[in-house]
Amino acid sequence: MSHKPNVLVLGTGNSCRSQLLHGYLSRLLAEQVAVYSAGIETHGVNPKAIAVMQQDGVDIAHHTSNLVNEYAHAFTARYFPSVKP
Repeated sequence: MSHKPNVLVLGTGNSCRSQLLHGYLSRLLAEQVAVYSAGIETHGVNPKAIAVMQQDGVDIAHHTSNLVNEYAHAFTARYFPSVKP
């Protein structure tokens, strides 16, 4: 079994644009990559973003708004093993 590369989509509040891209990348590249999204702040997922994506057949209603430092350890350990977070 091969390990999928990680893709981290970064945004400011992880509420709209980063969530849209996270949804599309997950839909289009689910077999090739593991997709995550985060921001430097969390504003909650914008209900309008959820509605727009539903119109395109992509469900992001289960997404959460996350801080980038929630992923820092995992990405740092994998790509920069000598750096201690």
